[in-house]
Amino acid sequence: MIGVVRQFRSFDRPIQLLQINQVGINLGFYMLMPYLAHHLATGAGLAAWAIGLILGLRNMSQQGMFLVGGSLSDRLGYKPMIMMGCALRTVGFALFGLTTSLPLLVLAALLTGFAGALFNPAARAYLACEAGERKVAAFAVFNVFYQGGILLGPLVGVALLSVGFTAVCLSAAAIFAALTVLQGRYLPKRRVLAGDERQPVLHDWKRAFSDRAFLSFATAMIASYGLSYQMYLGLPLEVQRVGGGDGGVTALYALSALLGIAGQVRLTAWCAARWTRGQAISRGLALMGLAFAPLAVAGRLPLPPPWSMLPAITCTILLTLGTLIAFPFEMATIADMAGDRLIGTYYGVYNLLSGVGILAGNLLAGAMVDVARSSGWANLPWLLLAAAGLASAAAVRRLEHRNRLAILHAAPH
Repeated sequence: MIGVVRQFRSFDRPIQLLQINQVGINLGFYMLMPYLAHHLATGAGLAAWAIGLILGLRNMSQQGMFLVGGSLSDRLGYKPMIMMGCALRTVGFALFGLTTSLPLLVLAALLTGFAGALFNPAARAYLACEAGERKVAAFAVFNVFYQGGILLGPLVGVALLSVGFTAVCLSAAAIFAALTVLQGRYLPKRRVLAGDERQPVLHDWKRAFSDRAFLSFATAMIASYGLSYQMYLGLPLEVQRVGGGDGGVTALYALSALLGIAGQVRLTAWCAARWTRGQAISRGLALMGLAFAPLAVAGRLPLPPPWSMLPAITCTILLTLGTLIAFPFEMATIADMAGDRLIGTYYGVYNLLSGVGILAGNLLAGAMVDVARSSGWANLPWLLLAAAGLASAAAVRRLEHRNRLAILHAAPH
């Protein structure tokens, strides 16, 4: 942690504020969202289809609107979009705690999701611009704060549940309100596109979608998001199958977050001193794929308790380490490919494609789990996920070798 503090203090105030903003965003989000479905079922008395609608609309309004949020941040400025996103999430989270009306809950879901589509691309674009040549190091510290919010959020949320779900929602809303004020008061404005620099929005989108190097990289990375999201689908199902229960699932989340907090900065510095960006990304992806090998082996050679949790724990460690290796270099590469003018738009497109990867990964993993249960091929889902990770790593490596992504050959920094 000393290294993290040293790195954090080495950055200028805007970057420090963005790091603090991110831990606050994840703290507020994760103290509420893990308990929302249960509240909607028991507290609001909604049917299962209505709960699915609300949760689905929240995700769709975020993933589907990333491109809009990114373009707005390029045109109106990063700071206004960060503030607007935090303000909208304040309203959305407050509504979740103050109403049981289905139309208002749908509105809360839409506001909460669109808020993320506004501040996520804007915050990453601001960080990339402000960090300059230190993008990789800045995103490494960013991920430490990101993981810190994930670790603390559920703990704070479950403590507040003793008071009531309304207290959880209003507390989360208060965090986002405070972040809105903090960013408004202390975050400097960055230059936005002048009138003579602006092209029609469709022109900006066309540029991003016709950038073959960028799209090749984004497509190669899609599988990584399907893999990383197995922390919320495949791994919990596996833990429940081997009898780990909710406590086992919570332990895996805590393990992943602690690895990120303790190891991200040091691991990134080690990789940057030895590898190019492309090498770091491809090797991180390969490790993410290999993370599922222990589960594939355990599917053929089941372990007795208490060793039955060992494959899931090993998978979590390797999957997290692979993500920690790839993430800072991945974020820095996207910003450099976008240039100075359309960083928000490029992050928006990238997040949109990442959402496709998450959806496809969940559909594939869920379908394969069902097939495995009916056919007895218990290792099938994990073999396919491992293959997807290795194929993604090979794709990035091939792009680098063919010089399709010249930026990946830049000296690491």
